[in-house]
Amino acid sequence: MTCWPFIECRGRRVGYARVSTRDQKLRMQLDALKAVECSPIFRDHGVSGAKGERPGLDRMLNDLRPGDTVVVFKLDRLGRSVLHLSDLLVRFAREDIHFCSLSEGINTTTPGGKLVYHVFAAVAEFQREIIVENTLGGLEAARRRGTRLGRPRALEPDDVVNLHRLLTQENADMEQLAERFSVSPVTVTRAFRRHGLEV
Repeated sequence: MTCWPFIECRGRRVGYARVSTRDQKLRMQLDALKAVECSPIFRDHGVSGAKGERPGLDRMLNDLRPGDTVVVFKLDRLGRSVLHLSDLLVRFAREDIHFCSLSEGINTTTPGGKLVYHVFAAVAEFQREIIVENTLGGLEAARRRGTRLGRPRALEPDDVVNLHRLLTQENADMEQLAERFSVSPVTVTRAFRRHGLEV
């Protein structure tokens, strides 16, 4: 039987567990989360990490309070992608919420663990720079081939990644984001999808 370390925190230890398919079991994750005294524990059963909506995760994010610590069994249980995981951790840091992944030994309630937030913030920015670079490179290659690109888009690649950062890291409202650039929420959503950014 694995002995998990005690997690020191000011607020609650809030657990999150997820399995991708209905025939997988949550038991191992739940046992580990209960062993470190998580309460409440939110869960998504049979929901792919790539799926845009995860009801359990959404409920957890709405329930979190400053001082809480989010605890997962493994890092990949939380994020749909490296960018999504990075954005969640940046958001946690901004909202004074700690994070602990039991299997990887990541614990931001410790001085050494705080470095994790800085690393993931840098990863998020790097991922967004790559997205902009690839988009601009693709447009330039199309122009050189003589492809007609149609009318200019309402949102430039830099605008799109900045809007996505506000949505995911600062929990901004989609309506407010659209208003900022005088476009509709549908335009923003389409721009995210065109650039491969999750909504």
